[in-house]
Amino acid sequence: MGFDQYHEPPGELSQDIRTFARMITSLIEEAEAISWYEQRMSVEKDKAAKAIMANAQKEEFKHFGMNLEFLLRKKKAWRAELEGILFKDGDIVALAGKAEKKVD
Repeated sequence: MGFDQYHEPPGELSQDIRTFARMITSLIEEAEAISWYEQRMSVEKDKAAKAIMANAQKEEFKHFGMNLEFLLRKKKAWRAELEGILFKDGDIVALAGKAEKKVD
């Protein structure tokens, strides 16, 4: 499947930036796959088929998480910001505001 994942000439981009673009594209693809399975499961009547889809979706969660962790290891500011938002109780928007202030 051909696609253009670059907005700048690929030959002018460093290897690190091309890897970054690939990982962002992979993250997007995993998120799309998670959504597709969610949609399919919401309309599937056959319990066995639905269970198979749920199992496959769990794999997509794992892939999404691995891609995200790779990116967060490369982008320390992203990690710092997300640590203030993810897996926290409370108002998400308020947490984001606090996290943003810490990173600025």
